[in-house]
Formats: sequence, structure tokens, C-alpha cells
Amino acid sequence: MDYIHTARSVEDRLLSYRKDESGWKTCKKTNDVVVYWRPSCEFSGYVYKGEGIVNGSPEKVWDCLKPEINGLRVKWDANIKKFELLEQVSADVSVYRTVTPSAAMGIISPRDFVDVISIKRYEDGTVSSNATNVSHPNCPPQPGYVRGFNHPCGCSCVPVPGEPGKTQLFSFFQTDLGGLLPRSVVDSFFPSSMHHR
Repeated sequence: MDYIHTARSVEDRLLSYRKDESGWKTCKKTNDVVVYWRPSCEFSGYVYKGEGIVNGSPEKVWDCLKPEINGLRVKWDANIKKFELLEQVSADVSVYRTVTPSAAMGIISPRDFVDVISIKRYEDGTVSSNATNVSHPNCPPQPGYVRGFNHPCGCSCVPVPGEPGKTQLFSFFQTDLGGLLPRSVVDSFFPSSMHHR
């Protein structure tokens, strides 16, 4: 599989999601975070966009979000149990297995996801993670986990002009959780889980 090519196409897709304002509908809003959704063109579910301004420079915010074994994200994000590096493809492209705990009071059993993830840095100081599902020979489906599939997803930490201590954070998810979950469970879980991040 050409992981580099797949990663580059996901980078382009996520940048287009960030720039394209059309079709997004608000599904959850607080003073700090707005979560939007629209139908996905990747699968029969939705793509969700979370957006907000957070305190901290893009690099500091990125330190809390980047996918790394035993990193800060595993410590604070209740939706991530662990990251396992399957292959370091290049300096900025890796294949990871992400394990999630059960959720929604046990209605959603533990999942695992195998994704190619690229880390992209832009000239304006933006840092983004860009991921999508792939298969990997060292990671067939595991007992005790339902294999889920992330369609193009990730986070972007964008500098706020004139405010070096603030970051505009974008988060995109479009996940097929796999298994036999009712659509209503999935559709109610994602906006809430994104809002609490």
C-alpha cells in the first residue's frame, strides 16, 4: 500500500474541509466550542467539525493533541486508550493502531482503528494531523475489539493573528464505528465526545 500517497490525499481533503464553509449545520454549541456536521461523501454517515479558540500557542496545543505512545493525549482524552506505532513510513507519515475504551455507558464496546497519520506543518505556523483508515500486515483484527474505520479525519492548530498565546483549533471526524450500532447511538455520541475534548 502506498501510505505516503494516501497521507497526502488526506492532507488535501482536510484542508478543503477547513476552507469550505458550505453545508455545515450546527449540532452542539457552547461559549468555547461549536460542533458542526454534514453528510459525508466518504461513507453513509456524517463528517463532524469541531471549532474553537483555545489558550496556548499552536505548538503547545499540538503537544496535547499529537498521536504518540504515552503522550499527553492518552492522558487527557477519555476516548483514546492507547496509540501503537505499527510503522514509521517517513519523517512525517506513520501507521498507528488506536485503541478506544467502551463508551456511551457500555453501549459502544472497545474499538481499534488502523490509520495512516501524517503531520503537516504550514508556512503560517499551522500544525495538522491528517488520518484515514488503512490495512497493515502486522495488525489484523484483534480479539476483544471491534475494528472501526476512520475516514479522512484529524486536527489543525491554527495561529490566531495578533494573539500568539491563542490557537484556533479545528477537529474533523467521520468514523464508521463498525459493529451493529444503531445510527442514532453513533449520531448522538460524536457531537458530545468532540465537545468534551
